[in-house]
Amino acid sequence: MSVSKSDVAHLATLSSISLGDDELDALTVDLENIITYIEQLQELDTTGVEPTYQLTGLANVWRGDEITPQLSREKLLALAPESLNNQVKVPKVL
Repeated sequence: MSVSKSDVAHLATLSSISLGDDELDALTVDLENIITYIEQLQELDTTGVEPTYQLTGLANVWRGDEITPQLSREKLLALAPESLNNQVKVPKVL
């Protein structure tokens, strides 16, 4: 696949990037090299190679979702400045 200066200019326009002529030339060469490298990777024979999802072997460790009440509702409400109907009363926020 070949990358032309007009392709790079079009991509720059879509990306809202303004490029000078020297930048356009350099980016054209860079994109051509990147595409050549990707084409080389596509030539590799990967039959029989298992996909690698993780290299370290670590797994997420989650703590069990258990309720461990420390204080009763009555004790917690007693700590609040004001309570009403078994709820903590707070000032209105507008």
